[in-house]
Amino acid sequence: MSKPSDVGHAPRIESTRDLVKLSIAALGVVYGDIGTSPLYALKECFTAPHGMPRTPANVLGILSLIFWSLTLVIVVKYLTFIMRAENRGEGGILALLALMHDPKTEATKRRRMLLYLALFGAALLYGDGMITPAISVLSAVEGLSVATHALDSWVVPITCGILVALFVVQKRGTARVGAVFGPLTLVWFVAIAAIGVPWIVRRPEVLAAINPAHAIRFFARNHTHGFLILGSVVLCITGGEALYADMGHFGKRPIRFAWYTVVFPALLLNYFGQGALLLERGDAVSHTFYELVSGFMLYPLVAIATFATIVASQALISGAYSLTQQAVQLGYAPRVAIVHTSGEAEGQIYVPEVNWILMVACVSLVVGFRESGRLAAAYGIAVTGTMSITSLLFYAVAVQRWGWSRARAGSLLLLFLAIDLAFFGANAVKFLHGGWFPIVIALGIFVMMTTWKRGREALAVFMRSATLPIELFMEDVARLKPTRVEGTAVFMTSLTGGAPPVLLHHFKHNKVLHQQVIFLSVQTKHDPAVDPSERVEVRELGLGFWSLTAYYGFIEQPDVTEILDAAERHGLVTARDDVSYFLGRETLLTTGAADMAGWRKALFSFLSRNARPATHFFQIPPNRVIELGIRVEL
Repeated sequence: MSKPSDVGHAPRIESTRDLVKLSIAALGVVYGDIGTSPLYALKECFTAPHGMPRTPANVLGILSLIFWSLTLVIVVKYLTFIMRAENRGEGGILALLALMHDPKTEATKRRRMLLYLALFGAALLYGDGMITPAISVLSAVEGLSVATHALDSWVVPITCGILVALFVVQKRGTARVGAVFGPLTLVWFVAIAAIGVPWIVRRPEVLAAINPAHAIRFFARNHTHGFLILGSVVLCITGGEALYADMGHFGKRPIRFAWYTVVFPALLLNYFGQGALLLERGDAVSHTFYELVSGFMLYPLVAIATFATIVASQALISGAYSLTQQAVQLGYAPRVAIVHTSGEAEGQIYVPEVNWILMVACVSLVVGFRESGRLAAAYGIAVTGTMSITSLLFYAVAVQRWGWSRARAGSLLLLFLAIDLAFFGANAVKFLHGGWFPIVIALGIFVMMTTWKRGREALAVFMRSATLPIELFMEDVARLKPTRVEGTAVFMTSLTGGAPPVLLHHFKHNKVLHQQVIFLSVQTKHDPAVDPSERVEVRELGLGFWSLTAYYGFIEQPDVTEILDAAERHGLVTARDDVSYFLGRETLLTTGAADMAGWRKALFSFLSRNARPATHFFQIPPNRVIELGIRVEL
């Protein structure tokens, strides 16, 4: 999930020091999820009841699958190809959707199918954001039961306590905590590499797993069971989507540099170390990660793992905030409270509604599943579903936007889907054992997003029908010469080129107009950010009327004060102490003729009633707002 930068572009790199600094920072945000996968990925492959027997051939086969999964999915797919699909430096599934935006093809069936795919992929990311904190922190705390079974009953309560504390502190912002994310994650990667090396030295034959022949022979030997074990192998690449989603915050070079110099070597050393441990002790191993150490070293490792999983969880939580902000700006979600927790970094935001929903979901998952192994089934479907959708959208961008031939783009798509769908198919059989959770969550969010978009379109049709052409309204003003009062009236409207219904309503009942009247329309572009020099368009209409259009990117937060400041540079001067903002408060009735199912109308009406008011979203001074009621039949 993308974390917006100040201007929609990654920080500039002017020296090797800048590159190293950004790469360390990227470790915590980008690689926290995939970096904590060694806690449970290999363990799940050999854990009853569905795990493989711990024979040397199976150990080398599964290690080979892990090595080539990391290589083909992370290195080839994401780092080499997917990260090329950038929207002014931003990545992520909604950035891909915006990249495909073409008004000429908006209504085609193919376009709608891709749109729905992108929305469902975004919805799956919310399921991922709920499962990741739960499985990560739970798997770390489970190390206590490896140390002593006396602590078994405390694993779930301690995990829930950590998660609740994590969500409670979100409102304080992550700026200070974020400063230690990168270095702390670096310590984690150094630690997991260090504990794996002694075992590799002890059993160097484990390195033979690099040969893909071991993976091929594994499938030939185990048939269906061998295929289904991919449902556990996929856990080693969870978090791969973050490489692309967080590209706009750090840039391609730091993300790639961190992977090749720190993350990839550390992961391989740890996975191969766990494999060597299995070759050495076989069935005597109960936890492949924590038994890499022994004695007093276990407790520091549990502590480091717990902090690392908190970092990984924080990245997913922050990503959920950013994804919500993008969905609101692109018109797929109702307005929510967006709190900026840093005066310097625009990307540091907090969304209370999302925060508490995630907290309840995470704690419920831990209490309901109680073991990280049971949560693994739910995890895989969310990850593989999102990766498959990303592959399809990448193909569409490559053909439509870049002009690639269908053969060239299709060959890559076949390679990516062969891997993605194999993982997805292996996880699909776990649907009844927890895999249903992210699908149900994604379907619910998908229905909400499509209903909100359709409802807003129906509302726009009504507003357009109730809007008077500006020329006709100006003729009426010139003819009637109404009383003009001192000050400026700003009428917020989603449409341009007409007198909005709220103005007509005001004029009809109050019979007066302000000396200066501004029609303000805020438009969201299909770009991450808009250059400040292109923020506003100002047009003088005469008789004291002005048309003001403000443009924002889908990672930016509208601000009417900023808009009026920018308008002054274009000749529209206002006295801030004498400005009144007129807004329409729609009362939605579901008895109209809009082409929507009744339940969708009811859902849209419910979402609209509970959406944050425009005063909060557009950062309008609340003591200067006048709301006029408008009845709308959908």
